Amino acid sequence: MFVNLLKSKIHRVRVTQAELNYVGSITIDEDLMDAAGLMENEQVHVVNNNNGERLITYVIKGARGSGIICLNGAAARRAQVGDIIIIISYGMMTTEEARTHKPQVIFPDENNRLVR
Repeated sequence: MFVNLLKSKIHRVRVTQAELNYVGSITIDEDLMDAAGLMENEQVHVVNNNNGERLITYVIKGARGSGIICLNGAAARRAQVGDIIIIISYGMMTTEEARTHKPQVIFPDENNRLVR
């Protein structure tokens, strides 16, 4: 049997851009991606703390160290620059793997930079 568990989470980052005229996705600073264990093209759920919107999209690498969090395409209608969001990914694993799994959760600062 497989279960779907929290794999990684970027908790409370600020939207820096919203680009409606784009194919789709969310652009995330590569430093944040690495810290959270996210891969380019990985499916993520995005939760907007400001308006309650939830969406599913995929990750695009943003410039390392830029702090960029940009909702692209139709997702741009779900947030405004300055909104606080949570980015979540899940992973399928066996129940045996799930017993010892520890998700990668990061808490960036108000400028979307890693807190060391």
